[in-house]
Amino acid sequence: MSVDKILVVEDHSDTIELLKYNFTSSGYEVVTAMDGHKALEQARNEHPDLILLDLMLPGIDGLEVCRRLKQEVATQHIPVIMLTAKGEEVDRVVGLELGVDDYIVKPFSPRELVLRVKAVLRRSSEVEPKRPGKWNHEGLTVDFEAHTVECDGELVTLTATEFKLFSELLQHEGKVRTRDHLLDTVWDTHFEGYSRTVDTHIRRLRQKLGRYADYIETVRGVGYRFKHV
Repeated sequence: MSVDKILVVEDHSDTIELLKYNFTSSGYEVVTAMDGHKALEQARNEHPDLILLDLMLPGIDGLEVCRRLKQEVATQHIPVIMLTAKGEEVDRVVGLELGVDDYIVKPFSPRELVLRVKAVLRRSSEVEPKRPGKWNHEGLTVDFEAHTVECDGELVTLTATEFKLFSELLQHEGKVRTRDHLLDTVWDTHFEGYSRTVDTHIRRLRQKLGRYADYIETVRGVGYRFKHV
């Protein structure tokens, strides 16, 4: 059985040691970086299964590190949990816009952090299709087993969370999914009650789907549904 590898990016050595102890005790392999440049180097060389990324870093801050990771084909699929002392909503919104999978504010409980990491890794590795094979309509093709989406023959790169969200809507084609339902189903949590997480990911999905963005319909005051076609 393979061991999940976590890249911990944090500029305080005592915090790194605390996190390293808790994650290794929980059965994970841990690699570390103490600045933004090293974080990018480690992500490219170590191919971690998840990145725990502090926002305030010397050199390149966490948001810029995340932005670069999500722009590179080799690293854009890696789940990212943002770890920061900042709790302002604007930081969360920016992080979510960049594709952060979860957000934890210091001070934190190491036990809670380990559980949140497990939840994100589970979402990334266990996106099990309810509908076998492929679905296609016009130029949009979804392969549930390969976890891929194509628009007019071009592969659309989705994160594990984005694909699970897209699948949840498509597999209930024509039926409304509320934000709370999507948070419970896709994120396995209410994400600290932050339902705008769903809206942010829907917006990202629509951007990636291009001319097929209208397939995802907004039901005002309720949630979203995949248009029946």
